[in-house]
Amino acid sequence: MKKQLEKIESLAREEVLSCEDIKMLDSLRVKYLGKKGEVTAILKQMGRLSAEERPIMGQLANKVRGDIESTISNKLKDLKQAEQDKAIRNETIDITLPGNAKQIGKLHPLTIVANEIKEIFIGMGYNIADGPEVEYDYYNFEALNLPPDHPARDTQDTFYITDNILLRTQTSSVQVHVMENQKPPIRVISPGRVYRSDAVDATHSPLFNQIEGLVIDKGITMADLKGTLEMLMKRLYGDDCKIRLRPHHFPFTEPSAEVDVMCFNCHGEGCRVCKNEGYIELLGAGMVHPKVLEGCGIDSEVYSGFAFGLGLERIAMRRYNINDMRLLYENDLRFLEQF
Repeated sequence: MKKQLEKIESLAREEVLSCEDIKMLDSLRVKYLGKKGEVTAILKQMGRLSAEERPIMGQLANKVRGDIESTISNKLKDLKQAEQDKAIRNETIDITLPGNAKQIGKLHPLTIVANEIKEIFIGMGYNIADGPEVEYDYYNFEALNLPPDHPARDTQDTFYITDNILLRTQTSSVQVHVMENQKPPIRVISPGRVYRSDAVDATHSPLFNQIEGLVIDKGITMADLKGTLEMLMKRLYGDDCKIRLRPHHFPFTEPSAEVDVMCFNCHGEGCRVCKNEGYIELLGAGMVHPKVLEGCGIDSEVYSGFAFGLGLERIAMRRYNINDMRLLYENDLRFLEQF
């Protein structure tokens, strides 16, 4: 038995020292020291020894077990250190080399202009209002004084989900929600996506963005509307920017006006871009119709207000001299990287 133990120790030491893998080292530990290992098998034979031999063989067996455990432990430390050294060599970074440039995203031109418009109105004391894109017919049309036979309610212009539910065609519906839930004074803008059944071309899209504004208070006049829009346009296009108001008709405002901005190309002289008008139509506005106020529970004899609506795409196109709306939606990096 003594010779067996000495032989096991010698073989174990040889195999452990030549081992180059932690997984293999663990297999050797099980082979020699496990429940069914070779050292354990020898210990199970102790019962056949005499009383005098057992202490001697037990002491020898424990020494052999301890030596093998120590050898395995030392080898495990060496293997772990070798793995760490290898990882350090492989992961070494030469800090003198130039780094790899990371591509950083940029804001979309529509987002840039939208954020700027929001900041302008927040600076004038306005709040930002939001509302559902899937809207009831009442809020999108009826509450805004659009009767059932109005052309804008034709299914060719509007995406209807049911007879009473549709994709909003304007963010004016948000203004109705605000007037129903908030008492004057009211100063809000309502930016968001709107949907109309339009064919896609250079100036039209079935999905586009609007920013509409609403002010309700005592003594509000067209002069307040004009001053607000002049401030907006000067902040967007420069102090030399001029606007003009032309009479128009909108069911939800009275009086109503189309608002034109001085052509950025010819500065009012007349050119191909503005069709020799000197001005370009940009948005619609007017004084809130008394019927709309009354429908929202606001006394039109006490309060008045103005509203306006502008297309974000049109503002961005004028701002950056973009001649095709489709460029804003095609996600072409060659175009977007310019901003």
